[in-house]
Amino acid sequence: MPETMENNFIWDFIEEDLRENPNMKIHTRFPPEPNGYLHIGHCKALCVDFGTARRFGGICNLRMDDTNPAKEDTEYVDAIMQDIRWLGFDWDDRFFYGSDYFEKDYELAVGLIRKGLAYVCELSAEEFRDPKYCGDLTHPAVSPWRDRPVAESLDLFARMKNGEFPEGKYTLRAKIDLASGNFCMRDPVIYRIKYVEHHRQGTKWCIFPMYDFAHPIQDALEGITHSLCSLEYEIHRPLYNWVRDNVDLPKPVSGFPRQIEFARLNITYTVLSKRFLRGLVESGVVDGWDDPRMPTLCGLRRRGYTASSILDFIGRTGVAKSDSLVDIRQLEACLREELNATAPRRIAVVKPVKVVVTNFPADRTEYFEIPNNPQNPEAGVRKVAFTSELWIDADDFAEVPPPKFFRMKPDGEVRLMGAYIVRCNEVVKNADGSVSEIRCTADLETGNGMPADGRKVKGTIHWLSAAHCIDVTLCLYNNLTTLENPANKPSDKDYTDFINPESLIVAEHAKAEPSLAEAKAGESFQFVRTGYFCKDTKNPSTFNRAVTLKDSFK
Repeated sequence: MPETMENNFIWDFIEEDLRENPNMKIHTRFPPEPNGYLHIGHCKALCVDFGTARRFGGICNLRMDDTNPAKEDTEYVDAIMQDIRWLGFDWDDRFFYGSDYFEKDYELAVGLIRKGLAYVCELSAEEFRDPKYCGDLTHPAVSPWRDRPVAESLDLFARMKNGEFPEGKYTLRAKIDLASGNFCMRDPVIYRIKYVEHHRQGTKWCIFPMYDFAHPIQDALEGITHSLCSLEYEIHRPLYNWVRDNVDLPKPVSGFPRQIEFARLNITYTVLSKRFLRGLVESGVVDGWDDPRMPTLCGLRRRGYTASSILDFIGRTGVAKSDSLVDIRQLEACLREELNATAPRRIAVVKPVKVVVTNFPADRTEYFEIPNNPQNPEAGVRKVAFTSELWIDADDFAEVPPPKFFRMKPDGEVRLMGAYIVRCNEVVKNADGSVSEIRCTADLETGNGMPADGRKVKGTIHWLSAAHCIDVTLCLYNNLTTLENPANKPSDKDYTDFINPESLIVAEHAKAEPSLAEAKAGESFQFVRTGYFCKDTKNPSTFNRAVTLKDSFK
C-alpha cells in the first residue's frame, strides 16, 4: 500500500483513544455506495480509511453500502474493487455488503419498537415537509402517531415487511426528541417502504433501512473502532451515537465505534456530484464513466493519470477539519513531475503541414539520434529518419509572424530538433489560400544542430519524415466545466450550463513516430513540445493528452 498521508487531527484523536484503551486494535472501513464509479473525491476517503489503519497497525474493511437499491448495480461493485486495487489498496478477506445485515437491521429495529424507542408513523412525504409537522427552530416537530402502542407498531412494521402497504404509506421512526435543535434527532425515519428489486437480494425485501440507522449497526457488527467520514455527516454524529448506544448489540468498549469527520476534497473546475456525473453518462455528453474528461478514477486512468500521481496529490492536500478549494493545477503538477522523469520522449505533429527540403536528395534517408528521455540518460537514444519531405506543426509556421516569433517564417532560419537548420524560401498555397507546402533549404553542415559559422538561430521545432510516420488521432482534453468553484453555482443554473465547449479537441490525421504503432494501451509518452499523452484503452491509434508540458492555465 502506498504511503500517502502525514500526521493529522484524526490520528491525534486515535492516539488519545489508544492511551485510554491500549489494547484496542484500530479497525476502519471504506463504505462506497455502488450506484456509480469512484471519483477522485473518493480517493481521499480511501487514503484516510486505509492509511489510518496502516498507520496504527490495524485493518480496513471494504463494505458496499447497498441499502438504497434504486441505482445500485453489480457493474459498479466490480468497478469500485478494480479502482481500489489500482490505487494499491487491499481489503484482504474483509469484503462485505450493507445488505448482508438486512436481517439483523430488521431484528434490531423490532427491538427498538419493543423498548418504546421507535414507532410506525403515517405522515406522508409532503406532510414531513409541512411546517405544521416538521417544526422549526422555535417550534418542535409533531407526529400524531408518536404515542402509537408498541403492539400496534410491531404489527404494522411486520406487515410493512410483508408488502401489505404501498410506498409512502408508513415509515418507521426512531423516538428521540421532536424539539431537538438538531433536526437529525427529531424522530428521524429509520425504515421506509420501497418496491425496487435489489441487485443482490432481489425482491426479498420491500422495506429498507436508512443509512443513518444501518451504518452504525454495520460498523458495530464488523468491530469497526473508528468510522471516518466526510464533514457533512458531523450533524448526523449524535444520531450515529444514539443508534450505537440503543440497539441491542455487544459493545466491547464503551463509546465505540467512534465517528470522526474530515473535510471532503473540492477541486477547481471539477464537479464531484455523482448525480451530475451519472447525468453526463446517461445523456451522452461523455462517452461513459471512463471518459477522460470525467473526474472518475477510471476516467483519470484512461486519460493517463497514474495511481502514484493521484496519491501524491491526495497526500499534498492533507486532511483538514474545514472545507477548502484545491487548485486543479496541483493535480496536474503531480502527474507532470512524475512523467517528466519517467515518460519516453516521442515526436508527434498535431496539425501537420508539408515541408520540402529542396537541396536534400529525394532518394536519401539519413538518421539522427534523439534521446529517449533527457532526464534519464540510461533510457538511451533512438534513431529518427530524415528525408526531403517532412511534416512540421502548422503552429510552428507564420507567413506574417508576430513579434518575437522564433519559429519558421519566410526568409527565416529555424533549427529542426536534433537535425539541420533550414531556411524557408517559398510558400506554396492551395486554391483556397491555405498552405500546401513550405519549401526550404537545409544547411547541410549543421547535422549536430549548430551552424558552422557560429551564427545564432533561436528557434527549434519538431518534425517527422513524411515517409517514416504513422497517422494517429490525438485527443486534447481540457477542463470539463468552466465553473471555477462548483460551490458558487448560481441557484437558477444547472451544472450542465457550464460544460466547456472545448473540453475535448480531436486532432485527426496527426502524424507520429512509427514506433508508436506498437504502443500498449495505457502506455504514457511525452510528445515533445506538445504534452504528455497516453495510448487510449478503447480506440486504436488514439492518444489522449493527460497534461500539457507546462501550466497553460488561463
